[in-house]
Order: sequence, then structure tokens, then C-alpha cells
Amino acid sequence: MTPRLARDLHPVAWWVWAVGLATAATLTTNPLLLVLLVACCSMVVMARRSDHPWANSFRLYLLLGLAIVIIRVVFRIVFGGVSTGHVLLDLPTVPLPAWVAGVSLFGPITRESLLAGLYDGLRLAAIVICIGAANSLANPKRLLKSVPPALYEIGTALVVAVTVFPQLADSARRVRAAQALRGDSSGRVGRLRRFLVPVLEDALERSLALAAGMDVRGYGRAGRASRRERWLSGVLLLSALSGLCVGIYALLDHTTPRWLAVPMLVAGSVVAGAGLLSAGRRVERTRYRPDRWRAAEAAVAASGVAVGASIWWLGQVEPLMVYPSLETMPYVSTLALGGVLLALVPALAAPPPRQPIATPLEVGA
Repeated sequence: MTPRLARDLHPVAWWVWAVGLATAATLTTNPLLLVLLVACCSMVVMARRSDHPWANSFRLYLLLGLAIVIIRVVFRIVFGGVSTGHVLLDLPTVPLPAWVAGVSLFGPITRESLLAGLYDGLRLAAIVICIGAANSLANPKRLLKSVPPALYEIGTALVVAVTVFPQLADSARRVRAAQALRGDSSGRVGRLRRFLVPVLEDALERSLALAAGMDVRGYGRAGRASRRERWLSGVLLLSALSGLCVGIYALLDHTTPRWLAVPMLVAGSVVAGAGLLSAGRRVERTRYRPDRWRAAEAAVAASGVAVGASIWWLGQVEPLMVYPSLETMPYVSTLALGGVLLALVPALAAPPPRQPIATPLEVGA
């Protein structure tokens, strides 16, 4: 079998896949489905991540997700939760002043309260891990090239923001290696202080250097535009935002007239496209070797959309499976299992990533 040619997948495809999985996580509280989503994300990242610095940040997102689950359960214990149910531990309630009515400290810990905290924490952790998977797989600099011209200024700020976690991971690796070479024999507190300060300082300096380098190269610079063109772009974008807000509200509130739902969403999307095209004329930039959208990109993006759509559909036909009760054991149907396993398509459809070129020093090491 001929080996596949290594190349970088279009970053937008990775983000569409990750957003689809994150959308599926927001549409369910079933812990089994959420754990399956996290497992699929982890398997795809392990199979298709490169050796670039940003690819090493996925471990931090996993640790962050674990911390979210623990904190959510601890908050349920400290601030109370479901007052009725099977009591596991009867803690005394701490009295609070009248101006904090509705908030209680401790009290009886019920099984339902712990499960509610666990389900909510797993859902938030799954969303964070899905976004972290895209951040670990997609090249942030190539993502900036794919941003529409009208959103180039916002995209510049977003690229600087999303590179903080990868830079923290790379800084931690280099600082840990430097401390190992020095043979640091101080205590745990001393090692932690000597580790955190250089890592945070190095990550901040690299973020500022990235922002300065992008500004020097003209990223986000707006071209010349007449007063009339600026007014036209502003009116179109504000009209599109108003139409989208009205359409989303009407779609969620079933008491509003139906002609305000889908028609307003479609009209807002059309006007938004016209506004983006009008505003994009003010940005003068060129693209060197633009990323092409091929069959692999379509398969990866479609798999993420399919996962989100399948969980949404299952929420309509099997609500008790998607939103399990706190008093019953959660389960996963065959359709739900097949829908979630579509998230593994990128592990097979995506080409192997292009690895960075090693320097002579790294080769010798």
C-alpha cells in the first residue's frame, strides 16, 4: 500500500470538526456520551497531531477538564445542591446572613446532588477538551490566513489568544529541561516557584513578540475606504446582527410568530455575507500558497457536523437517553454510539501531519 503524503490539513476543517463535537457536548448531560466524546477527541489528537509546539498543549486541556469536574462537584458539596434524595452524608448547615438568602453552606450531601455536579462538570470539561483538540491540531498561523478579510483584525487578536496555551506547554517543557540540567535540589515549594515564574514570563514574552511581529508585517491593517463605503459596511453588519438576534430569539421562543424565526435567520445571514464582502474590500493583503480545501477536509468537517446533528436529533426522539434522570442509570443506544463514533473519522480520513524540520543540534541530540 502506498503511504499517504504528509501535509497539513486545512485548519478550518479541524475547527469545524471540534465545534461540532463541542455542540454535541452542549446538547447532552449523559456522562457516557460525554466520556465517549472526550475519548474520541483524545484518539484523534494522538493519531494526527504533529511535533510542533502547539500540539503539546492537549495534555493541559485534559488536566483543565479534570479540574473543572472536581471543582464542580466540590461546589455542589460546599454550596449545597439537590435538597431531596438519597442522603450519603449528613453535614451540618452553616447559617448565613439574610442578605445571602437562597445560598447555603454544606448541609446534607445527596446522591442526586453529586450526580448533578458530575454531569454538569463533565459537559463543561468535554466542551473545553473539544476546543483544545482543535487548538492542538490546527496551525494557528495558517488559521489566520483563512480568516475572511473583514474579520482579519479580530482574527489577529484571536490567533494571539489561542496560542497562549501552546506557548505555555512549550515553555514548561523547556524550563523543565533546563532545571533538570542544572540539578535543582530545592524543596517542592521552591521548585514550583522556580518553575512557574519562568514559564509565565517566557509565555508572555513570546505572545508579545508574536503580536509585535504580526503588527510589523502589517497584519490587520485596513486599506483606504471612502466615508460612504464605511457607512454602508456598518449599516449592513448592524442590520445583519439585528436580524440574527431576532431570528435566534424567535427560534428558541415558540410563542413568537414563525415568520420571525427561519426567515429572519436567512435574511440576517445573507445581509451578513454582503456586509463581510463590503468590509473586506478595505483590507489589502495577499496570500502566499493559500490552503486548498480537498476531500480530506470535507470528510473531517462533515464528521464533526454529523456528530452534532446526530445528538440533536437523538434529543428529539430519545430525550431520556440524551438527558438522563438523576435517579436512573444512564445508557447509550446503538444510534447514539454510532453517531459519536463518527468523531473518529479524522483519524482515518486526515492525512499524516507534516513534521517540523529538525535543526542540526536536534539531530545530533
